[in-house]
Amino acid sequence: MIKPLFWENNQLFIIDQTLLPVEYKRIEIKNHLDMADAIKRLAIRGAPAIGIAAAAGLVVGLKPFINSDSVLFFEKLNEISTLLNSTRPTAVNLSWALKRMKSVAELANHKPVPDIWDRLYREALNIHREDIEMCQTISRHGQSIIPKKANILTHCNTGGLATGGLGTALGIIITAYQLAKDIHVYVDETRPLLQGARLTAWELSEEKVPHTLISDNMAAYVMSTRKIDAVIVGADRIAANGDAANKIGTYGLAILASYHSVPFYIAAPSSTIDYSIQSGQEIIIEDRDGNEVRNIFGTQIAPLNSPAISPAFDVTPNKLITGIITEKGIFRKPYNFL
Repeated sequence: MIKPLFWENNQLFIIDQTLLPVEYKRIEIKNHLDMADAIKRLAIRGAPAIGIAAAAGLVVGLKPFINSDSVLFFEKLNEISTLLNSTRPTAVNLSWALKRMKSVAELANHKPVPDIWDRLYREALNIHREDIEMCQTISRHGQSIIPKKANILTHCNTGGLATGGLGTALGIIITAYQLAKDIHVYVDETRPLLQGARLTAWELSEEKVPHTLISDNMAAYVMSTRKIDAVIVGADRIAANGDAANKIGTYGLAILASYHSVPFYIAAPSSTIDYSIQSGQEIIIEDRDGNEVRNIFGTQIAPLNSPAISPAFDVTPNKLITGIITEKGIFRKPYNFL
């Protein structure tokens, strides 16, 4: 199981995903500023993983204040939480994890500060452990939609690098292969940052899962010329009505799947469901630097004076989603997650 984040001798490390697959490099996260930077620049990414990362970042950020008084400790807790929560606005797991951590601290506010910090550390470990278990359960539930022989198309990265465990959409796919199903995966490269080409193809290679890398604009061709049995992707935020935000390009893929009568599934933990919003129109979409489009890893591919936009996500309407696979089971239209 690939681990994007791990503790070793009471030190926190992440794998710098911006360097994969060329270089496997681990980075020590010494404080919350290191973690905020890592999340912003996508050294750690994927909705479940950045929820885990935010909880761990809060713990390391508060460690210097273990021997402070309670007032200062809670001031720093709020300050660090606010900073970490601002790093990426779309993925709900980030704010979900931080709210959960703050609740643990508030319930223990009568305890000595070292005890409060220890409870936060344990809660961060619990969030990570629970995600590992959720990935396993999601992967089991997902087997019911995958026939014994299947061609599957996926987008972006939803494996171990994006979660605490085996993965969500990619976890389902890898589990199917491990269960001796005849699986072939078509991997969208996922412009502009190539998470499919760099990360998903690498993870599938590591797991020996047969796959073919395609550029994003080949998806329609592949659906029309190959028998695609399902499209399975992840999600960064799911509204109460089932609308789902995921990596940019997912919405277009859902439209193509609908046209070609290919089932389109979302796989995500229940922590990705935001019950506070009624539809995808309320989801804030992260806008990133247009240089991500004008350049590919430092190599200029377009005139620098050409305006460019880089929305990180788009929203797929629920009517285009065949089912949403969570650790609680597979939900279908009309979506009712309670």
